[in-house]
Amino acid sequence: MFSESKKGRNNEGTRGQSNRIGKSTNIKGEVVSKADFRIDGKLEGSVETTGKIVIGSTGVILGKVVCTNADIEGRFNGELVVTELLTLKSSAIIEGDVTVKKLSIEPGATFNATCSMKSGIKELKASEGKKAEKTA
Repeated sequence: MFSESKKGRNNEGTRGQSNRIGKSTNIKGEVVSKADFRIDGKLEGSVETTGKIVIGSTGVILGKVVCTNADIEGRFNGELVVTELLTLKSSAIIEGDVTVKKLSIEPGATFNATCSMKSGIKELKASEGKKAEKTA
C-alpha cells in the first residue's frame, strides 16, 4: 500500500519543484530546466522551461524566455514565447516580441510588444469551415 504512493510521487517528475532567483541576485547566461521559476532579481540571457515562469514585482528579464505559462508583475524586454497562458499583472512592463496561445492583461499593465497568438487562428478557420459545411 505505501509503496504504491511512493511510486506515484516519483513519477511526477518536477511537479512542485521551483527555482527562485532572489531580488538581490543578478544572473547572466542561459538557464534550461523542467521546473518552475520565480524571478525577483535580474536575469540577462535566456530561460527555457517546460514549467511556469513568474516574474515578481522586482524581477527583470532581458533576453529570451520560452515556457509553458507565465505570470509577469515586473519587467521583461526581449523575446517571450509562452505555449499556453501569459498573464500580465497591472504592474507589468513588457517590451519586445511576444508569441502566446492565450493572453490575459490586467488594466494598468504596459504592453509595448509585437504579439502573435498561435493556434487560435487555425481553430477559428476550422470551425468556420465546419459551419459552412453544415449550412450548405
